[in-house]
Amino acid sequence: MTMITKFNLLNLLIFGSVLMSSGLQAQEVFGKWKVVNDAGRVNSIVEIYKKDNAIHGKVIRITKEEHRDRKCTECQGKLKNKPIEGLNVIRDFKKEGDVYVDGTLIDPKSGKEYKGKIWVDDKNPDKLNVRGYVTFFYKTKVWERTE
Repeated sequence: MTMITKFNLLNLLIFGSVLMSSGLQAQEVFGKWKVVNDAGRVNSIVEIYKKDNAIHGKVIRITKEEHRDRKCTECQGKLKNKPIEGLNVIRDFKKEGDVYVDGTLIDPKSGKEYKGKIWVDDKNPDKLNVRGYVTFFYKTKVWERTE
């Protein structure tokens, strides 16, 4: 083998191993996500983080300034009348493969709590699928990664 061929082979091996290692690591759910409503508008920003071996998420910003002082008037128990900005709307999810399950999602508008599942989209790591269940029925919302 010539010197140039050895150099090209070495570069190919290094580049290929970098590509393979980055492709094998699934994107994580951690970070800030834009919550997009059915009309395509961003309502809030939720930050997802790990605490006590579970995944949680709280509203860190309501996008409309005039709505930032809203409270969770429909929530039950200790969440009743708590400010929505700062509210934990994702609680106690556990990782199972590439998805997070067995947690609770809270809709601060209705005050309802749902069992749920969250995962990063396979085709686009900047999309987060957030699915809430009511018995056998479910609805999946797609959130967008933000900085």
